[in-house]
Amino acid sequence: MHSQLTPDGGARTPVTVRTFTQRFSSTRRGARLARYLALQQLDVWGFPYGGEVSDAAALIVGELAANAATHGHVSGRDFELRLRKLPGSARPGMLVIEVADTRTERRPPGPGPLVVPPADAETGRGLVVVAALATCWEVRDRAPIGKIVRAELHL
Repeated sequence: MHSQLTPDGGARTPVTVRTFTQRFSSTRRGARLARYLALQQLDVWGFPYGGEVSDAAALIVGELAANAATHGHVSGRDFELRLRKLPGSARPGMLVIEVADTRTERRPPGPGPLVVPPADAETGRGLVVVAALATCWEVRDRAPIGKIVRAELHL
């Protein structure tokens, strides 16, 4: 529970921040399970399967989890998915999607102009999809080691 000021700047009212955190094996199966459980959790939070928010989040989680399992894989280490549904005051709120892994080298490029791969390329479109669907995204350092790729969806 967090508190938030009322529109007139008066008393604080409790605000619920919903959070889901789970670790997964850094494998293709772990990435698929992360996407599946994210969709289940969003449904519990009132974003039904097949809806606009659910579909966008599924693609973002799928891409970030696949990248963590493929490019962020460190033998014997898992990756972590965290979803947070933050309430909004003037707007409905925000969904924050974070995928963390323990690899420090081979970081993805930060937000900004991404190079779209050639039409015949078999890989390289994941972050282009994330950038197209997310309101914003970034790469952060993870303490004590690794990185977090964070994407936001304004609801």
